Amino acid sequence: MKEAASAPLTIERRAGSSVADYVQLAKPRLNVLVVATSAAGYYLGGPHTLDLSLMAQAVIGTAFVAGGAAVLNQLYERDTDALMRRTRLRPLPDGRIAPADARLFGFGLSIAGLMILALRANVLSAVLALATLTIYLVVYTPMKRRTPLATLVGAVPGALPALIGWTASHGSIAVGGATLFAVVFLWQIPHFMAIAWLYRDDYGKAGFPMLSVIDPGGLRSGRQAVLFAAALIPVSLASITWGLSFAVVLLLGLLQLALALQFAMTRSDRSARALFVGSITYLPLLWTVMILGKA
Repeated sequence: MKEAASAPLTIERRAGSSVADYVQLAKPRLNVLVVATSAAGYYLGGPHTLDLSLMAQAVIGTAFVAGGAAVLNQLYERDTDALMRRTRLRPLPDGRIAPADARLFGFGLSIAGLMILALRANVLSAVLALATLTIYLVVYTPMKRRTPLATLVGAVPGALPALIGWTASHGSIAVGGATLFAVVFLWQIPHFMAIAWLYRDDYGKAGFPMLSVIDPGGLRSGRQAVLFAAALIPVSLASITWGLSFAVVLLLGLLQLALALQFAMTRSDRSARALFVGSITYLPLLWTVMILGKA
């Protein structure tokens, strides 16, 4: 395993890294979620009349930090990425970008994002962004190779962009910001359980002790998905008053819980894929209902 893990580090750099390679390194699809959650947090935390320019700068700063974290994470994991079918063609394990260039790019994005937040939003949002970066890279990334508890730890930096957006406009965390953080934290676990199940063979080959790897029967993955999907329902309703919004949010939560229950009972790729699709549909719909409720 050691020889296999170290092999990707010897890959020679291919000529001419393209702009698309650097964009891919920053994980733009993941950043879409970061942009959406930080923008929703900013809107929900701010006054009814927002300065759209300041909002855009706060969102961009958060996205830069998230992109920098993604780059530096892939730099650390380029050996294991080369072992997995879904990640082996990423720019670093495929040799399209040199590690030194990726390191410079990752730190550059991160520093730029922190400066934008500190100068154009407030110090609190920049501190939270720095916490996101630190937990993701220093705690979560190395922890992934040691314990399945890394999934819970990784959900913390995954949930912080919503809180960064909130504090950038609100100036403090408050109950509303804490609720948004809790919603995204809880939402991530059923989402991650579905992904880990679908790619359990890849994770196993790379040596990641995901629940889907150490418990191949899927009982623990299913329980985690159901537990967190159930906990998400009352938390998502905490800041919503009775009415149409309450009913829609409750329905969304119950539908996601039903998908988690189906996955827990069948532990099939089909039910995991349904839970994955349901989870990525749930969050934007929830943000939409919350935003319309405030408007």
